[in-house]
Amino acid sequence: MPVPRLVAFDLDDTLAPSKSPIDPRIACLLIALAERVQVAIISGAHLAQFTTQVVDRLPDAAADVRERIHLLPTCGTQYYRLSADGVRTVYAHALSDEEKARATEAVEAEARRLGYWEAEPWGPILEDRGSQITFSALGQQAPLDAKSAWDPTGQKKNTLRAAVAARIPELEVRSGGSTSVDITHRGIDKAYGMAQLADQTGIPLTEMLFVGDRLDPDGNDYPVLALGVPCQAVTGWEDTAAFLDRLIPTL
Repeated sequence: MPVPRLVAFDLDDTLAPSKSPIDPRIACLLIALAERVQVAIISGAHLAQFTTQVVDRLPDAAADVRERIHLLPTCGTQYYRLSADGVRTVYAHALSDEEKARATEAVEAEARRLGYWEAEPWGPILEDRGSQITFSALGQQAPLDAKSAWDPTGQKKNTLRAAVAARIPELEVRSGGSTSVDITHRGIDKAYGMAQLADQTGIPLTEMLFVGDRLDPDGNDYPVLALGVPCQAVTGWEDTAAFLDRLIPTL
């Protein structure tokens, strides 16, 4: 594989456990990587999650290094860059109020019909992320062990995704994190976000590298692989750290 000019990462279960802060080792490796190439993080998560999980955990770095870090929440329907002053908005494409209402109604109805609506969740089950509606089966603050046990094969998420997609064909419905289903405008997935990276940076997709934990055909990272971007599969943040330890000295 050619030396990449940009390295992009999934967030949950690639850089950190689901909705958890990145480890200091990952934080230092991201800065070391940004000293050499452009760095991007793309996820179905919202900007506040990017901030608490990653941005607030990064060590101090020169302004030109921070400016090489790109944030693409909600799979690239929002795009931000780090700067010396914080986070700078490049663009944000929101769903309309009508689209949000149709999405929330459809996903709640199908979750209840399938028996996936939790009576006592850990926080809100539905979340408006501006450009994305997210269903989290156990609630937004569910502990990792409960999330891991809820749907280990992905069958529940895939069943719910298909049922909701049939109700709102005008919107995109996809499997998200370990317990989540995300709804956006049509054609929005991580391949969309990677294409936006190419447009914004001028770096061809073939000169990028994507690192993710769900590159299997049912995984939410698979559209990046199908797009033709060189990819590295990992099994968790420790695996990502070990890969970066090998990659960084070659850049």
